[in-house]
Amino acid sequence: MDVLEVVGFVTGALCVWLAARENIATFPIGIANNVVFAVLFVGSGLYAGAALQAVYLVLGVLGWWWWARGGADRGRLEVRTAPRWAWPAAVAATAAGTAVLTLVLGSWTDSTVPFWDGLTTALSLVAQLMLNRKWLGSWYVWIVTDVVLVGLYVSLGLHLTAVLYALFVGLCVHGLRTWRRAAARAAAPSPAAVAVGEPA
Repeated sequence: MDVLEVVGFVTGALCVWLAARENIATFPIGIANNVVFAVLFVGSGLYAGAALQAVYLVLGVLGWWWWARGGADRGRLEVRTAPRWAWPAAVAATAAGTAVLTLVLGSWTDSTVPFWDGLTTALSLVAQLMLNRKWLGSWYVWIVTDVVLVGLYVSLGLHLTAVLYALFVGLCVHGLRTWRRAAARAAAPSPAAVAVGEPA
């Protein structure tokens, strides 16, 4: 068993679990996970996946700031549904990203799975950006991404990593349910607002 896979398993599972609980510690743990998987993926020929980890590191820093200071009055960011424009933009970004990455990986690297590597990379970037903004729909994108990644990692012999991503699917479902409740609480009127609206 590869030590990197073990470390990636532990930090990855902890990162998703913390995100599901809206715990900001998900970001430093996630950054550590990015470093581990960058090394692992380069060794497995998943070059887009490896490059994605560097992008994740930058997004992790950005998400860390957003969660802490991106809310009202520079306060804590609350869970909410994605704005209407976000879904068409996400689909367009995923399609464009997949096309470009597939072309680059197929032409300039020895990747054996350029389309799948490109697709999961594009999906992951979209999902992470949505998670950084605490949009509820980020969990749907993560679930789709992780299901595809399980099959990809199994095909490449990264069995422990495939198990990790199968676990991620379960954690994402948990995160979706938890964030749904959080979004409902954030959308509900405060007791003070209800009292003000009551007739005298």
